[in-house]
Amino acid sequence: MYTSITQRVGLAVLGLLSLADVVEPLVTDGKTPPMGIALVDSALGVVSLIALVLAVRGSRRGLLTVVGLRLLSALTTVPAFFVSAVPTPVVAISAALVALTIAAVVAVLRPAHTVVVAS
Repeated sequence: MYTSITQRVGLAVLGLLSLADVVEPLVTDGKTPPMGIALVDSALGVVSLIALVLAVRGSRRGLLTVVGLRLLSALTTVPAFFVSAVPTPVVAISAALVALTIAAVVAVLRPAHTVVVAS
């Protein structure tokens, strides 16, 4: 499977987001995000890292799995936008993480273009 630089950067960003999810239970105060959400995100992060390894090795199924899991993880931040008790910096960080997730997903799903030189 040919991967462009854009796709590799997207995979790297998805990997960093997965790592952030894995350590989330260690850095939460239990309220923002709630510990239950942090544990779900951590599990999604671990499975995402496994799928990411498969995706880097060329597995289309691994790629689609990591994309689906990262989008699911981004959805777990949506309540932060509607609950008034969530501090503004947390809402801003959540928005940035959702934007990064969407950008990385677009990057990895975008078809790689090859240049054909006519001789």
